[in-house]
Amino acid sequence: MFINMISAAGDYFVGTFWAFVPAIIAIVLALITKQVYLSLFAGIFTGAMFLAGGNPLEAISNLFITMANQLGGNGGILIFLVILGIFAVLMVKTGGSKAYGEWAATKIKTKHGAELATIGLGALIFVDDYFNCLTVGSAMRPVTDKHKISHAKLAYLIDATAAPICIIAPISSWAAAVSGYADGGIIAFIKTIPFNMYALLTIGFMVVTVLLKLDFFKMKRNEKIAKETGDLYAGETDLPTEDVKTDDSIKGKVRNLVFPIVTLIVCCVGSMIFNGYYYDWDAGTIGRTLQSSNVLEAFSNCDAGSALALGSFIALVITLIFYYATKALTFKASMESIVDGFKSMVPAILILTFAWTLGGIMGAKGEGVDEFNKAVIDGTLNAKAFVQANITADSMALGVIPFVFFILACLLSFATGTSWGTFAVLIPISTAVMSASSSEGLFFLTMSAVLAGAVYGDHVSPISDTTIMASSGAQCNHIDHVKTQFPYATIVAVIAGITYLITGFISATSVGENYGASAGITLGVGFVLLAGTLFVLYILDRKGIADKIENAFAGVVAKISKKNIALEDTIAGGHEVSDQIDEAQVLTENNDEEAE
Repeated sequence: MFINMISAAGDYFVGTFWAFVPAIIAIVLALITKQVYLSLFAGIFTGAMFLAGGNPLEAISNLFITMANQLGGNGGILIFLVILGIFAVLMVKTGGSKAYGEWAATKIKTKHGAELATIGLGALIFVDDYFNCLTVGSAMRPVTDKHKISHAKLAYLIDATAAPICIIAPISSWAAAVSGYADGGIIAFIKTIPFNMYALLTIGFMVVTVLLKLDFFKMKRNEKIAKETGDLYAGETDLPTEDVKTDDSIKGKVRNLVFPIVTLIVCCVGSMIFNGYYYDWDAGTIGRTLQSSNVLEAFSNCDAGSALALGSFIALVITLIFYYATKALTFKASMESIVDGFKSMVPAILILTFAWTLGGIMGAKGEGVDEFNKAVIDGTLNAKAFVQANITADSMALGVIPFVFFILACLLSFATGTSWGTFAVLIPISTAVMSASSSEGLFFLTMSAVLAGAVYGDHVSPISDTTIMASSGAQCNHIDHVKTQFPYATIVAVIAGITYLITGFISATSVGENYGASAGITLGVGFVLLAGTLFVLYILDRKGIADKIENAFAGVVAKISKKNIALEDTIAGGHEVSDQIDEAQVLTENNDEEAE
């Protein structure tokens, strides 16, 4: 009877709002503690306790069973991530990035040419943001130093071509992670690309400001100091030490950087096509019978995890043979790189493991409701059933959802310093909520809003690992990087948010319910707003109005600071007087005791 009562208690949470409580707990704890691992695990354990009706032993057992199942189902993605880490280590050890920097220094003759080359290299290294930050800084710093580009500007260019590039690259660690969170796998990720306004607008904003030689606020002051005095640090102290150092004795070549990347892209794309043609979803194996009739259908039909694992493995073998044949790396160093590459991906693997487990317990991809409109008991909390039973296709309500998810993702990612943790918490919720909508455009607009907001928060957060690595790669004071980058990134984020607000309502109507129409409208609105904003900024800068606004703002801050200092002096003076009174009282008491 007791067991039946526990089972009934667990069923009470299935298909109700309680299914979302684990994610809410993870969000709140992440905001309070800024510990994404602990927060995700707390959400997982809460969900497991709900399913077990409060029985802790059963909850922990089911928690690890779910985790093991999720790891097994996503093993291909984990293999792909590990191999990416190995690639990153190999290319650093062979001196490929260093060689590229030396080659670029002989070819680039102007300042904006050096900045565009930095952007170009960042765009080329799209497979992983960690790899991007670790490579671009060391490769381009000698070039940008030659043209007196401040290290703060270099750090911004590195950071803006890391996550924003990776989140729109189909062959990347980010694509693998996102495809593991959402229905549709890699195809779902590809469909979010035209809607990812923060990433696309960041690239446009960055390129146009470089071409127009447009800088403002503290970045402009840093650039002026660098140009006039040659102080590339702009007077900042407490500079970071370089995390990654290459052996100066290694005479690397540019091909050591280009060959592995090109090989990885070709092998992964080829593997996805092969997998899509022959992967039998019913049997779960590669067979000899064609499963697709064309390349596009093959992409849609492929199992992304196993395809990327196979493609990256083949690319790794080819690269190792290439390095050994060209004597770029010894056999012993190659084997050491495998271990080092695995170690570099441990944090990402840990986040993914917790994220997949949270999504599995919540049941955002659950069985939904049965023919009697009741939640199906399928071993999860079946969040999908709650959405199906309670969310209605209200155009006005649905239209604002992409904007709301964008803001929520911005805040959560900024507070926790991780975009992947934000993906883990919000993607299952957003896809569950929007699956009730008949508009494919609105579905992918909302999912993209989560991705865009998470990238912005990660981009500007001072505790973000990529922000810290960008500072280190550029040899820039970390806080100076945060201060100079924040206005640039926030301007783009505001434009993206307005775009989601406008196109959300359009996509919720018959005009934008089609995927292609919704994507076209979103891109059009976003880039028109960006062009208008850049035009206004250009005019304000050329007329000196931006400087006046900044000076006025700086004056207000200075006055507030002076008042705070004066208040602190007053308080300190009060404490000093109080201490003197206390000392006098002690002296009087001692004298009285001696007199007695």
